This record gives sequence, structure tokens and C-alpha cells, in this order.
Amino acid sequence: MRRALGQLRSVGLIGAPFSKGQARDGVQLGPDLIRTAGLVHRLREQGCEVKDYGNLTFEDVSNDEPIGNTKSPRAVGRANQQLANAVQRVKSDGHTCVMLGGDHSLAIGSIHGHAACGSELSVVWVDAHADINTPLTTPTGNIHGQPMSYLIHELHTKIPVLPDFSWIKPCIAAKDIVYIGLRDVDPGEHYILKHLGIKTFSMTEVDRLGIAKVMEQTCDHIFSKVKKPIHLSYDIDALDPSVTPATGTPVVGGLTYREGVYITEHICQTGLLSAVDIVEVNPKQGRTEEEVRSTVNAAVDLVLSCFGRVREGSHQNDYKMPEP
Repeated sequence: MRRALGQLRSVGLIGAPFSKGQARDGVQLGPDLIRTAGLVHRLREQGCEVKDYGNLTFEDVSNDEPIGNTKSPRAVGRANQQLANAVQRVKSDGHTCVMLGGDHSLAIGSIHGHAACGSELSVVWVDAHADINTPLTTPTGNIHGQPMSYLIHELHTKIPVLPDFSWIKPCIAAKDIVYIGLRDVDPGEHYILKHLGIKTFSMTEVDRLGIAKVMEQTCDHIFSKVKKPIHLSYDIDALDPSVTPATGTPVVGGLTYREGVYITEHICQTGLLSAVDIVEVNPKQGRTEEEVRSTVNAAVDLVLSCFGRVREGSHQNDYKMPEP
């Protein structure tokens, strides 16, 4: 299957250096750090065509007062509208879109722009957190803990009016979502997930089933009727902090490096990966250069594995025994 992935090999890269969906400075540095670690070169080395669309430039929004408990709604709303338009452009150019964040509030624009290209999507959300609070259930008011709630048809009536959010139209059905890696879910989110019957694999399930079974069941679920393009939204904090410590809301007991990469390898092999988000790399949360490097390198490896990188070694078929 790995060699029949021609449609996956054209990558459109877009950077979204945005941090207003949460409180910690530094996450806006993620896109350039991931590029500096050699992402584009390494994608090309493994046979991908890559078009880098550069970074979006986000305007400062003055007087961005909270609405209720929800912080920075105008900045988040405008940034995501920009991103949605950019993702739509990348997709219409025929690429698999890779969005480098920034914080996870950016999934609003990334998924919305992807869905606007005309097809229904499956969403695989890999994260320590469910990010499905509504503005009415959020304990923090940070929109990076809410993006899914704005996108799901079944939650449309639960979302109050926010400034600069009127462009958002729900575009995902609850049955087309799978969560992997959950281990820090708020009470309101737990209720929403159960009420909507959303498929979830917490770390307890990952431990019980093993990651191979989790991915088998993930694909069984999202391919049960129609095979839809996959949007993979990957928060770097899904991995254990021993692997990716430089992130804003680390939670112990996460995916190992191997489990994290297995997810991307498996989705690559479906041939249906259509867009990827890699978010929440924050170098200012790393205590040492090594912690930052480990986090950034993991982010790069996850993207490479989305596009056919194999751990057996990519040149194993080129090897010849030396002459005696």
C-alpha cells in the first residue's frame, strides 16, 4: 500500500503563528521551528513535492474583551477565517494540506477550510484533551479548549453568538470523529462526548487494546459506511511529556513516541489523508534546549510519517551485498 500513495505526495505547507487561543506566549514560534528542523528538505528526500505557502500574518486586535468567559474571541475568529481561506486555497491547488500551528484553536479554520472544498470529512483528533468545551461549559475561557464545538452539527444550538465567528458554519458530524489519547477531559466535555456518542480512545483504552487495535477500530469506525477524506488534527501534547515537554498543557501518561508515530503511519496507509494539523509546540515551555529539540523533532517525525516515512529504513531495497 505504501507505494500507491501518489495522491498523498503533494504537500502544501502553511504556517499559522498564532497564540491567542490560550494564555502562554511562545506557541506562535512553532511553525518556524518545525521548518528550521528540516521538514521541507526531509519531505522532499522521501519523494514528496512540497509547496511552502509561508506563514499567515495575523493582525493585532485591540479592545478584544471577553464575551462571557470566552477570551480573545475577535482575534481567534479573524485568524481562523484567514486560515480557512488559506487552507481552501492549498486544497484547491491539489495538495494535502499541512498546517503548522500555533495553538489548537486554529483547528476551527483548518477544518472549516478543508470542509469548504466540498466533501464531508472524517476527523481524527489526537490529543490529551477533547477541546470540545462550548463557550458555556469552558472552565478557562481559552478557545484552544473549544474548537471542536464550533464545527459539529449537533452542537450548533449550544453555541452563543460571538463577534467575528458568524462566518463559521458547522461542517462535521459527531459520527465522523474519533479521538485518540485522551486523559484530561473536563466534566462538560465528558457529558458532550457521551451525549453525542463520539468515538473515543482514552489512554486507558490505548493501554488495554494496544495502539494497533486502536487504529484498526478507528478505521473500522470512520470507514463503516463511506470512505471520506481524513483530517488529522494532532496536538503535540498527545505524546507523553517525556517525549514532547515543550508544550503549553502537558499531561503525564501520554502516548509513547512509537505509539504516536504508529497513528500517522496507519493513517498514511489508508490513502485518504487529506489534511494535517500539527499544533501546540511551544519552545518557551521547554526548560532546556534538549526539551525543545525533542518536541520539535517529534513534530517533524509525525509529519514525515504522514507521507510515507517508514521506520524499517527508506532505502532498504537499494542495499546490495558487498563483493567478497
